[in-house]
Amino acid sequence: MGGTASTRRVTFEADENENITVVKGIRLSENVIDRMKESSPSGSKSQRYSSVYGASVSDEELKRRVAEELALEQAKMESENQRRLKHARDLEREKAVANEQLTRAILQERISSEENRTKVKHLSSEFYKVTTEEYQKAAEEVESKFRRYEYHPVCADLQTKILQCYRQNTQQTLSCSALANQYMHCVNHAKQNMLEKGG
Repeated sequence: MGGTASTRRVTFEADENENITVVKGIRLSENVIDRMKESSPSGSKSQRYSSVYGASVSDEELKRRVAEELALEQAKMESENQRRLKHARDLEREKAVANEQLTRAILQERISSEENRTKVKHLSSEFYKVTTEEYQKAAEEVESKFRRYEYHPVCADLQTKILQCYRQNTQQTLSCSALANQYMHCVNHAKQNMLEKGG
């Protein structure tokens, strides 16, 4: 079993009663030895050993049984090793699948996150554009409703002359009355022109 043949040599040693109890390098339990002795045929041609239990076992038969027991034990060990190896491979495969799934999930999350960022950026850009356009329209509407009026001072040159006259003649303000009359006449004339244009 297991695909490899054992190259181990098995040698036996006998104790003082000619009982085989030691296989070189492997100590056998009494149960194993007893089982081997009990199952041996009684009519063997080779030399026999007697045991404490009264059964006799030939040397060759004992060697054969020991070899069978060793082969059985080795087969069990190889079977257990194969089972452990298979279990380890299965665990490794499951771990690889789990890692692959985790990697895929992380990658999908990154892609989704990047897509969301791109969408938010696009929506923000669109919102800014629409808001700017709406603001521009509102500003144009307000400007068209409330036009700015340009005004120019009426009779500015006469106004300047009157102020200079009052500064120079602080004690004699009546000397500026002719300029004040001209200014009043100019202002009334400008009012009259505006009323005619607006009406």
